[in-house]
Amino acid sequence: MRNTTLCYIHNDRRQTLLIHRVKEENDLNHDKWIGVGGKFEDKESPEECLLREVKEETGLTLTAYRYRGIVTFVSNEWETEYMHLFTADGFTGELTRCDEGVLEWVDDDKVTALPTWEGDRIFLRLLNEDAPFFSLKLVYAGDTLTYAALDGKEIKQ
Repeated sequence: MRNTTLCYIHNDRRQTLLIHRVKEENDLNHDKWIGVGGKFEDKESPEECLLREVKEETGLTLTAYRYRGIVTFVSNEWETEYMHLFTADGFTGELTRCDEGVLEWVDDDKVTALPTWEGDRIFLRLLNEDAPFFSLKLVYAGDTLTYAALDGKEIKQ
């Protein structure tokens, strides 16, 4: 199993910074729109991974961020992943080029209309509702979401 971080960075124009993952053909997230983040390095905390990954992928240094929840991904095709989910609304620096995709500020009301994983829509809704810290389990068969549970209780789809 692996640990990762994912962050949705918001600016003061009601926009969210997303990566359109189009640069790598064999990318699990190919052609999806996702937040910024990546895999933990040895001995990193979730916050250390978050800050490093955001800086590496965007050039931005986060100054205000919030740990929002943990998402457990289970799949018949890849290893189990524990994704530590953050939002941020404070940063310094200028956007740089991203090796993993195209960075774009997207109007907040258009984020959920973009191509993404079905389960992402669940945690994006929770973030938009300002839900308290949560644990979300998402089970996939291929690209199909087959099961979801919020804080240990199944979500009917």
